[in-house]
Amino acid sequence: MEGHGFKTAHIDELAREDGWSPIRQSLGVRAFGINAWTAREADSEVIENHDETPSGHEELYIVTSGKATFTVQGEHIDAVPGTLVFVPDPAAIRGAVAEEPGTTVLVIGARPGEAFRPRSWETNAQVIALLDRGENEEAKRVLTEALARGEYEDSAGLLYNLACAEALLGETYDALEHLRAALAERPAFATDARGDDDLAALRDDPRFAELTADG
Repeated sequence: MEGHGFKTAHIDELAREDGWSPIRQSLGVRAFGINAWTAREADSEVIENHDETPSGHEELYIVTSGKATFTVQGEHIDAVPGTLVFVPDPAAIRGAVAEEPGTTVLVIGARPGEAFRPRSWETNAQVIALLDRGENEEAKRVLTEALARGEYEDSAGLLYNLACAEALLGETYDALEHLRAALAERPAFATDARGDDDLAALRDDPRFAELTADG
């Protein structure tokens, strides 16, 4: 619901099939990152193991329903509704497993001392599902529009996935150019590219071998 000077929503109404509730995108939040994740089954991952080194974000996790076990730098934390888990160190490895079906964790994050800009994983999460379903034209459209908006502070993942979509569509020149741009921003993608089936159509092209060569 939207009123004069406010918006409202419910986490469950925003939830996608993968359990992600894209709160920031849905409400248009610009000052900080905020999302929720829901595990449908017990013993399933509700927060994937990761660090925030690429973003530099500190993160606050809030259990709103169910029960979860967090692991932060090897230490386990039992988390019932109302539990706050604050991870200020971007390099700290963190993750959580649901102990009950319907466990939901709200996540808030931003880089201290700087104006917030969202990161491109939000769009990439949607695009990967499109590519998995073979909806390559739609994936290309979503990625092209995201790059044109210029709202994200990082673009390597968008460019890489755009190259994948174009390769699958037989658009070799554009795919190679966008792969080149992705690798310029994140050279580590070269390893992914060499084994990525979405880029298989490019492998016999000498330009692909040059782009993804070791060292």
